[in-house]
Amino acid sequence: MRILVIDSALARCTVAVVRDEVVRAQRQTDGAQGQTNLLASLVVAALAEAGLAATQLDLIAAGVGPGSFTGVRAGLALAHGIGVAGDVPVIGVTVGEALGAALPNLGGRALWVAIHSRRGRVYLERDGVFASFALDDLPLPPPGMAVAVAGDAANALASVLAARGADVMLTSARHAMPRHVAAMAERRLRGELPPCPALPLYSEPPRVTAAAAGPRPPPLA
Repeated sequence: MRILVIDSALARCTVAVVRDEVVRAQRQTDGAQGQTNLLASLVVAALAEAGLAATQLDLIAAGVGPGSFTGVRAGLALAHGIGVAGDVPVIGVTVGEALGAALPNLGGRALWVAIHSRRGRVYLERDGVFASFALDDLPLPPPGMAVAVAGDAANALASVLAARGADVMLTSARHAMPRHVAAMAERRLRGELPPCPALPLYSEPPRVTAAAAGPRPPPLA
């Protein structure tokens, strides 16, 4: 199966072509701002290296978050545009799902995925449930539960949990790898996982809200 991966939920934007579970081409860029402007060119370069056109793809695997508000929206908009143009299905994959695929053997530990929020908070994904917490308000695992932590805020999460006496193991998984994003999307396509619409996954409302006075009146003719 020929899969285009577009994942821009975190500070690292990654585009890759995965064919028969092997990464055939990959492009990525790191940075806190502006990297989403390069997404389209990364897709063009990756497809060219893989020798594929958009119409030859079987599936587009798109990261839905949680993560950057702008990054998630930009990546999904591009994924849907390519999907419509090439008549290719677009399937969503969460950050936690992709990191979980990279960590199949945790010795019975529950996986908690922590993602930095630009509001100085942490997005926490546990068993498919998402919530946003301040570091001081992070929940503790239930008594007797051992956890493994991953994600770009894993160090902060592990420090807080360990200081409060939790049984916590810090993993090395920080960013989703494209082959894992592709694998989860392919499983979802086969019906092995519950559906995940390729829509932004937010743990908090956006900072931009409608003006209290309502929309502006139409311009004068």
